[in-house]
Amino acid sequence: MRIALITPYGREHRNGNWHTAARWARFLREAGHTVRTQVEWDGRPADLMLALHARRSFASIRAFAERFPTRPLLLTLTGTDLYRDIHEDPDARQALELAHRLIVLQERGVDELPAHLAARTRVIYQSAPDIARLPSPAHTFEVLVIGHLRAEKDPFRAALATAYLPEHSQIQVTHLGSALSEEMAETAELAQRKLPRWHWASEVPHKAVLKRLARARLMVISSVMEGGANVICEALAADVPVLASRMSGNIGMLGEDYPGYFPVGDERQLAVLMSMAETDSGFYSDLLAHARRRRGLMRPEQEASRLRQAVAEFEQGPD
Repeated sequence: MRIALITPYGREHRNGNWHTAARWARFLREAGHTVRTQVEWDGRPADLMLALHARRSFASIRAFAERFPTRPLLLTLTGTDLYRDIHEDPDARQALELAHRLIVLQERGVDELPAHLAARTRVIYQSAPDIARLPSPAHTFEVLVIGHLRAEKDPFRAALATAYLPEHSQIQVTHLGSALSEEMAETAELAQRKLPRWHWASEVPHKAVLKRLARARLMVISSVMEGGANVICEALAADVPVLASRMSGNIGMLGEDYPGYFPVGDERQLAVLMSMAETDSGFYSDLLAHARRRRGLMRPEQEASRLRQAVAEFEQGPD
């Protein structure tokens, strides 16, 4: 099939949406499809459109639906889609109705959708290949936060948590990701000066991020809004347990019974969990065991199979 894959962020952004689009394009090409990845649909005929992000890709979604109303249109919902836009934005809500198939990136995503769309929805967990471990730094318990500095990620929660760590702690937290506003950059610079256990590395090439993960002991994801984080897949691929804000998108990735949750916005409880991970081997082993069980959902062969099946449902036409 000729597939138009629409992502609102191009290669230059190097964010989660771009990595998802690039990976999915590869999976579909390996299955024999022809894939054009675009930020906005160029109007060229396609047998199927696969769009990421309801609101940001709406112009392409609407144009394709108007020109080819019977051709399948698959829509993948991101965190801002699920937890904000489809509840507030008329374009995002219309995109849901135009799509023949909806894709969510973790098992709790379907809970946010209108009941009549549940049967139209598929879950496709994102994935990462195994990342070989590297030796962890001596005399340091290295914790990573990975992602651009933007409000949805609550990016300074781990930085604030370092102020509540015991004096003898060897935890050092490094944030890998660029600031998406001058205000965020200024806050990061201030945090570095005030919080000696926290370091902002700014933008780092993806290969370097994975190398840092391979030697890290822990990753923190503190988002207030998350559709199904790529960085969780990568952490689990590197055998790195995660401390995560207890919100729907993270629960859908890590499971209801995962022991590493802290309340959204609660740096004191995050500090408690970070300290436990450093000093309590039983707690750390429990985190690791749970993470390894969830890892099975996020392997590339599983993601590729689910994506190809979602497309194959329409090889004879939409429902």
